Amino acid sequence: MWFNINNVNELDSPSLLIYKERVQKNIEQMISIAGSAERLFTHVKTNKMPEIVKMMLAAGITKFKCATIAEAEMVAIAGGKYALISHQLVGPKIERLVKLRQKYPEVFFASLIDFAEIADAHNAIFGQNKLVSDVFLDVNNGMNRSGHELDDQILDLYNKLSTSSHLKVHGLHVYDGHLRASDFNERKKECDAGFVDVKHFLEAIEAADLPKPIVIAGGTPAFTSHALREETFCSPGTCVLWDWGYGDKLSEQNFEYAALILTRVISKPKHGIITVDMGHKAVAAENPIDKRIRFLNLENYELLGQSEEHGVIAVKDWEAVKVGDVLYGVPYHVCPTVNLYDEAYIVENEEVKETWQVLGRKRKISI
Repeated sequence: MWFNINNVNELDSPSLLIYKERVQKNIEQMISIAGSAERLFTHVKTNKMPEIVKMMLAAGITKFKCATIAEAEMVAIAGGKYALISHQLVGPKIERLVKLRQKYPEVFFASLIDFAEIADAHNAIFGQNKLVSDVFLDVNNGMNRSGHELDDQILDLYNKLSTSSHLKVHGLHVYDGHLRASDFNERKKECDAGFVDVKHFLEAIEAADLPKPIVIAGGTPAFTSHALREETFCSPGTCVLWDWGYGDKLSEQNFEYAALILTRVISKPKHGIITVDMGHKAVAAENPIDKRIRFLNLENYELLGQSEEHGVIAVKDWEAVKVGDVLYGVPYHVCPTVNLYDEAYIVENEEVKETWQVLGRKRKISI
């Protein structure tokens, strides 16, 4: 099977496995869907590894989205020159962004704004440091997690961002991650409906003779919908590694599993029950117990429960399972699963010969 590793007996468990050839195929598929590498703002919050950023750079992807300042610094360390932090930075994070700009002056760093008072804070702090804060206006078109609503005041905010002395607005950030219908046509219909008011806002910006913004829209679920809008930039992230959750739901997206969890059977405490060394600390546990991991080399099983370092599984063919057996599992949600590991084993040609640091999982690298 594709996931088997020849030198698996040299690998500790639980551990994160990254299949390099499959990562490369997924990068190529992302570019194919987008039509060109230039249209991608690939989100690095899924992989968090400089080496994967380098793979994307080598494929022609030059723009990245990040969730944290540390992830943005990770992009810079990997050689990336364009990173959008897709959060509204408040409090001490504004000063951290200034320091990031000062440490990496050759890199374009931007962040999101959706509130006038935070725009004023950025303008003041960047002005004190004789810098200009590069920003995108975060637009709420229905997810209700962040962003400014598309109301009669949003144009005033865009005008404020356009005319403040130490701000420069580059575009709109429109994230509709709440639209996750399994049927592509239904999902596309919802994405299109949610974009109608965005188009009206763009028309209002043009009518006001304000700078024309670029538009970054959607994440992985909406990727195949927004890719059909020629002037829209797309920001998928999970596609690079893929997972069971999106793999089952987004059937039109033909990506490959490129990240697995390696775990071992450590006990058979009762007939019909096995225990593995894969607890909450080894796989994302924010979903119900039946949506955490799918094993590729185990059949007729049920994950009954987890504690910090243990996973308890009911298996039908109990006699066939031996203590020490290796199991390979696909996470239901790969992004927070990757975040649990300091490093990953890199599989290439069915062998592991190196590890990569999951550098972006840190809250702070140097800034």
